[in-house]
Amino acid sequence: MSFASFYFGLDRKAKKGSCIKMEKKERSTFKGSLGFVLAAAGSAVGLGNIWRFSYLAARDGGGIFVITYIVLAITFGFTLLTTEIAIGRKTRQSPLTAYTKLNKKWKPLGVLSSVIPLLIMPYYCAIGGWVLKYFVVFLTGNGKKAADSSFFSAFIGDKYQPLIFMFIFLILCAFVVYKGVNKGIENSSKVIMPILLIMIIGIAIFSLTLKEVGDDGKLHTGLQGLKVFLIPNFKGVTLKSFFFIVVDALGQLFYSLSIAMGIMIAYGSYVPDEDNLSKSINQIEIFDTAVAILAGIMIIPAVYVFNGTDGMEAGPSLMFVSLPKIFSSMGKIGNSVGSVFFAMVLFAAATSAISIMEAIVASIMDRFKMSRRSATLTETIIALVIGMFVCLGYNILYFDITLPNGVHAQILDILDYISNYVLMPIVAIATCILIGWVMKAEYVIDEVTKNGEKFARRGLYKVMVKYIAPILLIILFTMSVGVLNLFS
Repeated sequence: MSFASFYFGLDRKAKKGSCIKMEKKERSTFKGSLGFVLAAAGSAVGLGNIWRFSYLAARDGGGIFVITYIVLAITFGFTLLTTEIAIGRKTRQSPLTAYTKLNKKWKPLGVLSSVIPLLIMPYYCAIGGWVLKYFVVFLTGNGKKAADSSFFSAFIGDKYQPLIFMFIFLILCAFVVYKGVNKGIENSSKVIMPILLIMIIGIAIFSLTLKEVGDDGKLHTGLQGLKVFLIPNFKGVTLKSFFFIVVDALGQLFYSLSIAMGIMIAYGSYVPDEDNLSKSINQIEIFDTAVAILAGIMIIPAVYVFNGTDGMEAGPSLMFVSLPKIFSSMGKIGNSVGSVFFAMVLFAAATSAISIMEAIVASIMDRFKMSRRSATLTETIIALVIGMFVCLGYNILYFDITLPNGVHAQILDILDYISNYVLMPIVAIATCILIGWVMKAEYVIDEVTKNGEKFARRGLYKVMVKYIAPILLIILFTMSVGVLNLFS
C-alpha cells in the first residue's frame, strides 16, 4: 500500500456499473511577476545575508569582498538561479518530482534535493524562535538584560523557552504556507518585503549617524565604519589569501540565494508561462545583493563605532551577543532600535522559513497527492519533532563534537553541516552536470526565451553551467568538508 493510500484510507473500489471521474486540479501560479520576485527575494534574504555577509566583508578586506561578491552574483549566482527556476517552470513540478520528469535516471537527485529543506526547516525554526525571543525582550523594554554576556547562553540552555518560541515561529510559517501560493506566500511577501526593505534602509541610515569616543580617546563615526566596509583594503592580501576571499564570497552567495534547496524549483513551478523569466531573475539578483550590502551598512558601522575594527563576530554571536550590547550602549533609544532591528530580522527569517517549508510541502503534494492542508500538517509535525531535538541539544541533549571543517558542533550544527556544506554543493554540481552535459544548456535557454524574450547572458550561461560553475562548486565543496582548510 502506498503512503498516500495509507494516510487517507482511500477506498478506490467503485460500485458495479459506476464510473468515478478523477478531476485534474490545475497547479497554482503567482498572479504576477512582482509576487514571484518578492517571494523569491524573500527566500534569498535570510539570516545569512544579515549576520554572515557583514562578518565576511569586515574580515575579507571590505570592498574586496563586496566587489568579488557582486561579480559572482552576476555570473555564478545568475547561472544557478536561472537553472533552477527554469526547471521548475518547465516541469511544473516540485524538486522531489521535477528531476524525474527531466530524466528518470536522475530521480535520486530529486530525493536528495528534497532532503535538504527537510533538514534545514527544524533548525531554522529554532533560530527563528531565538529571534522572536529577542524581539519580545527589546519590545518590552528589557534590552539591557539581553546585553548581558550570559543572557543568550542562559536562554538557549533553558529547557522550555526555546521550545515555546520555536513552536510559535513554526506555526506562523505553517499558517502562511497552508493559505497557499496566492493568499499565503504571494500576499504575505507583498506586505513583508516592502516593510523589511524600509526597516533595513532606516537602520542603515541610523547606523551611519552614530558617533562614539572609543577607549583609545578617538572619535569613531558610522561614516568611518562605512569606509571599512566598502573601500577595498589590500593590506596583507596575497594571491593565496585572495583565493580564500573568493571562496568565502562564493559560499556566501551560494547559501544566501537559496540555491540547491529545492526552493527555486518549487517557486519556479508557480511562475506563469507568459512571465519574463530573465527579467524576474535579474530583479531577484539585484534585490538579494542590495539587501546584503544594506545589511553590511546596518551592522559594520555600528560595530565599528562601539567596538572598533576587531569587534566583528560571526553568526549567532554577532546577532545575539554583540549587537544587543551595542543597542544597550545607545542609551534610551537602544530598546527602540533593537526592537526595529529584531523585527526586521524576524521578517527576514520568516520569509526564508516559509520558502523552505513550501519546497517540502509542494514535494509532498506532488509525490503523494496530498491536499495542501495535509501536506502542511505533515511537515509541521516533522519540523516540530526534529526542532525539539535541536532546542534540547543545548541543554538536556548537549554534546560537543568536532566536524571535518573544524567547527565544534551540537545537533543544530550537524544538521546545518550536512545540509548546507555537504548535500547542497553535491546537488548543485549534479544539477550543472544534468543541464550542462545531459539535457544541454539549450533546455533552460529555450524555457527562458519561450515568449521571444531576450537572454543577454546566453553565452555566459552556457559556459558557466557546463564548465565554470561545476569547478567553482567542487572547490566550494572541498572547502566545506575541510579539505582546503589543510592548505590555509
